[in-house]
Amino acid sequence: MAIQEICEQFIRDIQHTGWLEFVAVIAGILCVWFIRTENILNYPAGLINTIAYIYLSLKMSLFGEASVNLYYTVLNVYGWVLWSRKNSKDQYVLRVTRSTPGEWRRQVLFFAVCYVVVFFSLTYLKKQFAPLAIPWADAFASATAYTGMWVMTRKKLENWYWWIATNCASIPLYFVKHYVFTSVYYFILLIIAIAGLLEWNKRAKVIDYAA
Repeated sequence: MAIQEICEQFIRDIQHTGWLEFVAVIAGILCVWFIRTENILNYPAGLINTIAYIYLSLKMSLFGEASVNLYYTVLNVYGWVLWSRKNSKDQYVLRVTRSTPGEWRRQVLFFAVCYVVVFFSLTYLKKQFAPLAIPWADAFASATAYTGMWVMTRKKLENWYWWIATNCASIPLYFVKHYVFTSVYYFILLIIAIAGLLEWNKRAKVIDYAA
């Protein structure tokens, strides 16, 4: 696709962006910004984002994206509970830490299982129910997102690696499906994710030193 065609598609699709997609994008940016600073407000912002995208994804028969956002919604509630826990000194229990080798292996295994399940599900659904699906790309974006969300609820530094992978895959994926504003949204999330990785790395070093 030539640069001129990309620009024309961008302008055309941005003009057809609905208000709900704008709300979802703004809430999503706020969510990731709050995660970067360990602010628990990321969860209510995240719920607004994911519920909106469930509706938008189902409307466009993007079942892979819909499943990801349904999973996000459940994990937002779960993570909100975990991040809210405090000890007897009124301090939050969860702190930013690095994954152990065993936790890394579980993350990779979880990613692999999610990828296989989503890939074969979308390959089957594509014929009659999800014509816009791109099984291999959707499966990668979905599986990295599933893993990143799970790891993030535990405040593990490595969640940012998974989010960076998700964002890199989602930028072109949503663009070719004519969700151009969402594609730009994932580009912004990519920048914030890199900043989040650097910020959490500093926090993890402080905790490592204290330990």
